Amino acid sequence: MPPMAKIADLLAQGRTLSFEFSAPRDPEGEQRLMRTLGRLAALKPAFMSVTYGAGGSSRGPTPEVVRHILGLGVTGMPHLTCVSHTREEIRGLLDAYAEMGVQNLLALHGDLPEGTTEMPAGHFTRAVDLVALARLRTDWSIGVAAHPEGHPKASSPADDIEHHAQKLAAADFAITQFFFRAEYYERFVATMVARGVRTPVIAGIMPPTNIEGIGRMAALNGTEYPREILARLEAAGDDVDARREIATEEATRLGEQLLAAGTPGLHIYTMNFSEPARTIARNLGLA
Repeated sequence: MPPMAKIADLLAQGRTLSFEFSAPRDPEGEQRLMRTLGRLAALKPAFMSVTYGAGGSSRGPTPEVVRHILGLGVTGMPHLTCVSHTREEIRGLLDAYAEMGVQNLLALHGDLPEGTTEMPAGHFTRAVDLVALARLRTDWSIGVAAHPEGHPKASSPADDIEHHAQKLAAADFAITQFFFRAEYYERFVATMVARGVRTPVIAGIMPPTNIEGIGRMAALNGTEYPREILARLEAAGDDVDARREIATEEATRLGEQLLAAGTPGLHIYTMNFSEPARTIARNLGLA
């Protein structure tokens, strides 16, 4: 297995293309994911990332998927959350990933399990604390999440900016939550630069192939779901191919705007499907 690159080094070399996947929950999902990984690995992305217990759900086989990505000759990056782990458990996970050859990590707070309102004693409460531990334990490139439209649980816009500035300053790079308007990204980056924070911010885009699913995620994340995009998708009715084409067009248009705005990379949320992610990457000349 070839040595894996650090994402900070890849960003220093030029614009990156990356894809995100979710750890599968059943054998059927696993088979589909394996096919998707192979198809998108053929595009030679800079890296692929794997989520970790979205929505406070069970963590799933994230390490196994990362190992498979490494075996494809692509740099793999696991997500790791503060939620559901003690500090000692996180140390053990970091050591296990190091043995696999992992060189990158996305450090997240994560969602509390349903019905839980507070972090248990002995757990980290902020992603920046997880970054600090990983720094002590590894020499990896460490990324964090960014919310261009503001974190939905922020107590105020000023607190949100302060929290983001601290978190990004501690990291090597950031990846944004998905959004649909380039001006949100440009405003966020400008705000960070004004605070003296120049950490590279990779723009995350999600093709809106699933009207209801995107709507739910947008509501949870405080993301604007533009009415004009929703209207186009609704007009397509039950025509799956037409919806996919619309989603691809909208994501490509956003990607073009973000590249023009100077994003150091594009991170495509695939939902574990190779299309339309593959088409978007090719439309943008990144494949």
